[in-house]
Amino acid sequence: MLDGRAGPAPRMAMTILARMASVYGATELLDISGAHIDSSLYIGDAGLEYAERLAELGAQVRVPTTLNVSGVDESHWHEWAVPRAWAEKAHRQMVAYQSMGCTPTWTCAPYQTEWRPRFGQQIAWGESNAIAFANSVIGARTERYPDLLDICCAITGRAPAAGLHLTENRRATLLLRLADIPPALQAHDSFYPVLGHLMGKLAGERVPVLDGFCVGPTEDQLKALAAGGASSGAVALFHIAGITPEAATLDEALQHQAPAQVMEITLPHLRQARRELTTRAGAALDMVVLGSPHFSLAEFAALAPLLAGRTRHSDVRFLVTTSRMMSMLAQRAGHLDALRAFGGELTVDTCILTTPMLPPAIKRIMTNSAKYAYYSPGMLETDVTFGSLEDCVNSAVAGVVVRDETLWAG
Repeated sequence: MLDGRAGPAPRMAMTILARMASVYGATELLDISGAHIDSSLYIGDAGLEYAERLAELGAQVRVPTTLNVSGVDESHWHEWAVPRAWAEKAHRQMVAYQSMGCTPTWTCAPYQTEWRPRFGQQIAWGESNAIAFANSVIGARTERYPDLLDICCAITGRAPAAGLHLTENRRATLLLRLADIPPALQAHDSFYPVLGHLMGKLAGERVPVLDGFCVGPTEDQLKALAAGGASSGAVALFHIAGITPEAATLDEALQHQAPAQVMEITLPHLRQARRELTTRAGAALDMVVLGSPHFSLAEFAALAPLLAGRTRHSDVRFLVTTSRMMSMLAQRAGHLDALRAFGGELTVDTCILTTPMLPPAIKRIMTNSAKYAYYSPGMLETDVTFGSLEDCVNSAVAGVVVRDETLWAG
């Protein structure tokens, strides 16, 4: 590939990959069996030119490859504030990556599709929450692959033998121990985004292990935990003793060594982390937004009964973001009827953080996502309030922020 005998596109990809392998400190490459591409997202002309150059050279992926969110909802972008020029360029970038043989999943939660990797599988994934979920919840192995390098791995079927691909680098060095956290709070969905936000701040780029759970989290709760930790910090792998694949015991997570640091997580720590996910006081509200990472079928099933027989306030828009696949499954299951009757809206294949869809009038949003709460003030220039799923629905009905503080009061 490097000397061009496999064609110009593999040569371009391998030239970049070989150069980056030295940056990673790798002395060799390894085979991968899957990839997830974040480069498919249009954020400017350079990324589009890169994709179309590879496509023109005849690039084809060598391993099953899924695509992250795109820069536009192809079917509904005109219903929002997306400029036509942006939509057209985002569409061109989508076409370029599909022409390389990538599967058009258009989701930041590829682990909730049929292309979910397996324990121990070596993969090259972009998208921070997906990286953390694959490493931590599934036990597949990927480094933090940035845009443009991810597609090089997919085209060559290779990745640097470095970082979290290697067993020795997957050892937890930070022990985070839950201390006297009420079981009812541990079981609640709102606990996991907050814990993830706190975990990311404490761990940074380190590998943490969490101990002290008395409740087994669901997959969507682990998804929220991964997204929170990957947003506030750079957590690409965490262990939970007795829950995650490489941590049947605390000792296994630590690879039979003492942790470099031990920290207790108490209810006051969590309350402070929860406060950090809200940037303003006051009850005024313009929009409720859910689905970062993309809403799953189970989340649609949980949302539908909360909406049944109710209607959003006329001053508050209610938006759920998901993939086209989950949207179809939710439609077949009858979960979207309640959303439509409520006055809610659905956007597929993209994300409010990655497309200029929100009109200027949207300045105060509410969400149950730590990722949305963390990024929205800077990326969207909005104020944000964090709340539970129930809080979000109740607030959309009331037209002002409403939060139940019972579980968090201790």
